[in-house]
Amino acid sequence: MPDLHSSTVSATPARIDTTKASIARVYDAFLYGKDNYEIDREVFHRVQRVAPEAAMLAWDNRNFLIRVTRFLAAQTGVSQYLDCGSGLPTAENTHQAAQRLDPDARVVYVDNDPVVLAHGRALLEENDRTYFSAADIFEPEEVLNDPVVTEQLDFSEPIALFQIGTLHHHAGERDPGEIMEAYVEALPSGSYVAVSHFFDPQDSEYSKLARRMEDVFLHSPMGTGLFRTDEQIKAMLPGLEIVEPGLVVCADWWPDGPRIKPMDPVSRCIVGVVGRKP
Repeated sequence: MPDLHSSTVSATPARIDTTKASIARVYDAFLYGKDNYEIDREVFHRVQRVAPEAAMLAWDNRNFLIRVTRFLAAQTGVSQYLDCGSGLPTAENTHQAAQRLDPDARVVYVDNDPVVLAHGRALLEENDRTYFSAADIFEPEEVLNDPVVTEQLDFSEPIALFQIGTLHHHAGERDPGEIMEAYVEALPSGSYVAVSHFFDPQDSEYSKLARRMEDVFLHSPMGTGLFRTDEQIKAMLPGLEIVEPGLVVCADWWPDGPRIKPMDPVSRCIVGVVGRKP
């Protein structure tokens, strides 16, 4: 087996800067985790001021990830997962959901947050079918050429690519559609792509809420968090066949049962979609 530890650790940032908010740690705060700092909780509390139920953004996002993973593991035969921006293990993770249904499932997580990487090294010790890469998820060429990715995933067989709750935090000049096009082009036929994203419903009620939250995210210590439209998000799935029910709010993507409780307003502001490469 290749020495994954050396290739991962060599790319790990040297220190944790607790004076700047981290995307992964902010999500951890939204999920009421313990691996975050005051600067990260400040972002959460600021969003709560304009949307008291803001934590549902993160929980809807995480539950979408789990349901998509179960669907892929149980229904499609895909047994390889490339999870971009994996975040911290506050709740159930991709490898746990996949391997519960398919013990042979192989998962490569990609994240360059130093706190996430510390947890990733622990996963390497306890699970021999789970791997970690410290590449930049917004640089697909870097990810696709990373030794951990190329050694552990077979690109002649279908792969599930996840960009769950990541692309709305892309702050670079490169268009997210261009980023995803590079990923999709590299995937073999029969692969699946799952995306979740902050959403502007473009209606009179929830659009205002989305833009208030966006303004807080962008002017918070984290500085990222764009709420894009239906058309903008669909552009991130070039050439893919969209799996039913299409692009919908995360809470409505194949829910675990009938809806009994009313949907929180913030749940209208995060959507998920899955596509298949023909």
